[in-house]
Amino acid sequence: MSEDRYLNVALPKGRLGEKVYAAFEKAGYPCPEVMENSRKLVFENPDAGVRYFWVKPSDVAIYVERGAADLGAAGKDILLEYAPDVYELVDLGLGKCRMAVAAPENYRDDPERTLRVATKFPNIARNYYADRGRDIDIIRLNGSIELAPVLGLSDVIMDIVETGTTLRENHLAVVDTVLPISARLIANKSGYRFKNREIRRLAAAISEAITAVSMTAAAKTAAATEAKIQL
Repeated sequence: MSEDRYLNVALPKGRLGEKVYAAFEKAGYPCPEVMENSRKLVFENPDAGVRYFWVKPSDVAIYVERGAADLGAAGKDILLEYAPDVYELVDLGLGKCRMAVAAPENYRDDPERTLRVATKFPNIARNYYADRGRDIDIIRLNGSIELAPVLGLSDVIMDIVETGTTLRENHLAVVDTVLPISARLIANKSGYRFKNREIRRLAAAISEAITAVSMTAAAKTAAATEAKIQL
């Protein structure tokens, strides 16, 4: 197969990337080497016409925007924070969590003064509070965001929340949900134009695979609920 007919796919390293690959595999784009325990970063399956490579999750959108990858899977938080010039094709429904504002359990907001917000996502925070006409002082941090209000560095934090366990352990509570987050299938704009048929076929197959998995999960949940009722 000629190099330009491969679909180059950037997978985010880690558990999310494994789930994304599983969706691609179910959609008919397998490459078993991807899941082998090795130091390889690039994997090809000429029969499926696909080439995968592992990258840091926050770098996926860069690889796609710059054309090193035709497709990739990136969280909605990354897409909103960095606004890469890419097409968003499919909500993969994977890596579900939420962006939220959290504060100390006894916190009471004073709208008369500037709100200090600690976050890894300054652009999302800026846009969120601008829509509400709220003056804020953004404190950009790269880790241990929950520590900021505990030590008085900020009034609130804006961060990704999954289970909320870390918040509770640090006596913080969610005061507002900003937006739901999940992984999205994104495409390079030039690649989408020149490999349109292949990309559209893959996107449709991925969407069908995700729907099938969701329906199976829903059916299992319903069956489990019915079983409990009968007991």
